[in-house]
Amino acid sequence: MRAVVQTVGRAQVTVDDVVVGAIDDGLLVLLGVTHSDTTQTAQTLARKVHELRILDGERSAADLGAPILVVSQFTLYGDARKGRRPSWTAAAPAEVAEPLVTTVVEELRARGAKVETGRFRAQMLVESVNVGPRTILLDL
Repeated sequence: MRAVVQTVGRAQVTVDDVVVGAIDDGLLVLLGVTHSDTTQTAQTLARKVHELRILDGERSAADLGAPILVVSQFTLYGDARKGRRPSWTAAAPAEVAEPLVTTVVEELRARGAKVETGRFRAQMLVESVNVGPRTILLDL
């Protein structure tokens, strides 16, 4: 799994002109899944995101009760090392990725996090205001 985690003042996801997920003062997590990922990988990533000490005062979402917006993004596994057209072969197919993204969300919620999400397989408009800016790449 690969996640881009950003501290945000606000973030939201819109699908077909309808806001489907929005947060203030928390974490935006863009999440990609690859073929070798498992339920255990998803659980580990959720724990890492929840306990990642990148918010003000080196505190975590777990410490502050900060909300988390999780947005699936298969393009995090795009490979553009050759040519100009990225290859998506490292990204897991939707049938594999969607349940693992759901596992991350459920694990975060089980830990007490307030979690909003985008919509899987939808054309999403993701808006965010990065605070800091603080952006971390987690690659499990």
